[in-house]
Amino acid sequence: MKTLFASLLLSGLALAASAETIGSVSTTFKLLSPNDKVVVDVFDDPAVDGVACYLSHAKTGGYAGALGIAEDTADAAVACRQVGPIRFKEKIDKQDEVFNARSSFLFKHVRVVRMVDVKRNTLVYLVYSDKIIDGSPKNSVTAVAVPAEQPIPVK
Repeated sequence: MKTLFASLLLSGLALAASAETIGSVSTTFKLLSPNDKVVVDVFDDPAVDGVACYLSHAKTGGYAGALGIAEDTADAAVACRQVGPIRFKEKIDKQDEVFNARSSFLFKHVRVVRMVDVKRNTLVYLVYSDKIIDGSPKNSVTAVAVPAEQPIPVK
């Protein structure tokens, strides 16, 4: 059981390390412990050079938040943008998870899935929160149009 716990904790830390925090704003004041916040992170699409995704999500403060055992709310938004020339590292799946971060001690994650709209030559990114017991309908979507002369290489 200790090995399972350690591997889950380490995998959550490794995934969280793939995003860079841009900044945050406090949403509640707590006198002796960290405030609740909305955090903005950025990550690069791992299969598409030139596309970065900005992810805003709630971060629970208080003592539980400081210890890393609080459950963050399912509120999240994503905005992906072309930040340089778009280059595909390889053929990509029509749907693929490109980001996953822990939002509770063990069972809840914020996930970003990339989908390909072949007809419009567009990359679509969906952020949502899941939970082992029950998911959340809260979600956000954004899209990055790829130039028409550069068809998306789909598997």
